[in-house]
Amino acid sequence: MKLKVKLFDEKLYRSYLAVLSVISLFCSFAFIIIDIPDDPQIKIWVGIGLGVILVIIYLVMWIRANIQTEVTLRINNSTIVVKTGNIFEEDGLKVIAFNEYFDTQVDNRIIADNTLNGIYIKSKINNVNELDNLIDNDENLNKKVSGCNNDRPYGKKKRYELGAVFQHNDYLLTAFTKFDNNNRAYLNMYDYINFLLNFWNELDIIYAGRSVSIPLLGSGITRFKEYNTISEQELLELLIWSFKISRIKFTYPSKVSIIIHESKKDKINFYKLKEC
Repeated sequence: MKLKVKLFDEKLYRSYLAVLSVISLFCSFAFIIIDIPDDPQIKIWVGIGLGVILVIIYLVMWIRANIQTEVTLRINNSTIVVKTGNIFEEDGLKVIAFNEYFDTQVDNRIIADNTLNGIYIKSKINNVNELDNLIDNDENLNKKVSGCNNDRPYGKKKRYELGAVFQHNDYLLTAFTKFDNNNRAYLNMYDYINFLLNFWNELDIIYAGRSVSIPLLGSGITRFKEYNTISEQELLELLIWSFKISRIKFTYPSKVSIIIHESKKDKINFYKLKEC
């Protein structure tokens, strides 16, 4: 078990004090009913027993905080569930991040076959040319065209605004990353924030009361130019923060699920997310 929550974590301690107040109230009533013999030795053992129980309760709370793999948040009267899982197994709409060209060429040069993008195209798309035509001719998506890169030697030429969304069956394909001349995905922090705000706005138009599942966007091969490293925890907190300021509302029973891949779960402090 990887220790993500410190033994004397401040939030954990505050939660423990809340539990302790309930226990104290219960003990106060219990000792009114139960008469403890006026024997110093018995009182000492009762005190030791209570102390041991309180320590055990704290340790159990600490262990649970460290092994937690799911948390439910209420933001803007909407429900956000952060959990480990496989996005392809989720119900409702599922978000798949593409690059700004909506490339579909899985050749380990433009799109790697082991990425979520590559897996989606290889396992869920029977006719890639048909998907390309649908993307190229989509009326709403064509309003989001930001330019054309005719000098690009491989892949598509038409570039879309970050955050643009194309719905294909129950999948939402979104333009998430920019591509450099070597077909490497990258973003700067301004691009990332801009993407998130545009993305939530697009989602607000499309979701129509359905639940939406989102991967941890940016945790793969995306390069953030101003930062040598940015942790999965920071990316997740940014994603939740952007939802909060977007003011989008998912009314019950619809919800947003942020799906953390099993390989990333040890990098996420689920307990800390309750502070978001």
